Amino acid sequence: MNMDNEETIKLIHATLGKIKPFLQRDGGDIEFIGFRDGIVYVSMVGACEGCLYAADDITTGVEIILMEEVPGVIAVKVDGIPDDMMAEYLERKAKSASAQETDQK
Repeated sequence: MNMDNEETIKLIHATLGKIKPFLQRDGGDIEFIGFRDGIVYVSMVGACEGCLYAADDITTGVEIILMEEVPGVIAVKVDGIPDDMMAEYLERKAKSASAQETDQK
């Protein structure tokens, strides 16, 4: 099955949505940064950030689930994120925070 990048990213978001509750119940979370060349780039946040088990959670949990549920995913990484992708992620995050501030006023 050949999916375009937009469809793949939607499926990645949906799959991460299934994983998030398990991380959130322990005070952590995972954020999607980007997808390129079969690699899903994520950031571990909250209690997951800096946790000794975060790398294991990525490889034995998140990566396996994404590889099974999303055609074309070959790996999940939390480091080695391309600079342009990180810049786009930070821009999206800033816009989201700004929109939330506006909504609260």
